[in-house]
Amino acid sequence: MTIGRETLILLDTSVVLHLARNDATGQAIDADYSLASRRDRPLISSITEGELLGLAYSRHWGQHKLDALHKMLGNLVRVDAGLPLVVEWYAKLHAEAKRRGAPCGQNDLWIAATAKAAGAALLTCDKDFDWLDPDFVKVFRVGPAC
Repeated sequence: MTIGRETLILLDTSVVLHLARNDATGQAIDADYSLASRRDRPLISSITEGELLGLAYSRHWGQHKLDALHKMLGNLVRVDAGLPLVVEWYAKLHAEAKRRGAPCGQNDLWIAATAKAAGAALLTCDKDFDWLDPDFVKVFRVGPAC
């Protein structure tokens, strides 16, 4: 399964972290998915933004790294997790995760709900979304596990 150039992409926190670090995984993701040259800029959930800033502050990133992170975030399209459609999909995903006994963190549910509400494919580096039905949310796992 591949992501077409016309498919909206929502980036999970793990992917954005690699992009922010500009490490080999981030560079490969950017190249493989042509993130910088897509017609539509990649999306992020406001939850991802909060996770990244929390990580940066807790790890005492210097001003230069914080500025670079803010600049990168400014080049992505932020989707507010408080939008009514995102909240509705969160509730449905929460119920489905409970029904399946799926181990899924609250932030991951919000991120998946944001992807669903936006009609976007979800790009991640971890297995946290493997339980999702691909007919519900298309999840693409890339790079090494974070």
